[in-house]
Amino acid sequence: MEKLQHKIKINAPVERVYKTMLEDAGYREWTAPFIEGSHFIGDWSEGSDIKFLGPDGTGMISRIEENRPNEFVSVLHRGFIKDGEIDTESDAIKEFAGAHENYTFNTVDGGTEVVVDLDTNDDMKEMTEVIYPKALAVLKDICER
Repeated sequence: MEKLQHKIKINAPVERVYKTMLEDAGYREWTAPFIEGSHFIGDWSEGSDIKFLGPDGTGMISRIEENRPNEFVSVLHRGFIKDGEIDTESDAIKEFAGAHENYTFNTVDGGTEVVVDLDTNDDMKEMTEVIYPKALAVLKDICER
């Protein structure tokens, strides 16, 4: 697994950025560059399982390892979801299971710096390098409206 990092400065209070990023409506909007219709089922409380899904129901099952409101969120990806079935055993998921996606929220100059640290593999590297900056730009736009 390779580690990638993305950062963006948003001219909005950290509380607004955190809330927008994790609440249903904001999440659907800022993650649209990945897949239009992206959403989650579950909640962001520490220790809970959460499903990240596209409009066709495929996606990932993950666990919120840590959630310090307005400071830090750590997501552990555990498996893929396809046709309503959760896969945590196939060779494909074994290459990706255990990957983390971490969000750090820093107060900087009256605004917020969002730092995304994530583990990726060859299959997902290009997507995360190209699309993540676009998604974060959408988050910035939403929060600064």
